[in-house]
Amino acid sequence: MKKIPMRQCVGCQNMVSKRELIRIIKTSEGDIQLDATGKKNGRGAYICKKKECLEKAIKKHSLERSLKVSIPVEIYDSLKEELDRIE
Repeated sequence: MKKIPMRQCVGCQNMVSKRELIRIIKTSEGDIQLDATGKKNGRGAYICKKKECLEKAIKKHSLERSLKVSIPVEIYDSLKEELDRIE
């Protein structure tokens, strides 16, 4: 049996299988991006594929703490749009 990698959602704080989450990364240039492949270089944070989890992460600033950077409102808006496309 293979071990299933588990990650914690920064919004709801639940431990979920890595494949069920979306990875958000901070690149070496400081850009914030959604990483659909899960293999891009950069510091990553995981979030569920639900809009509620992103809202919780924004409200609690947990995404900013995980990525160790302050995130402007425009980036949050683009993340919401990309999450809507995925859902």
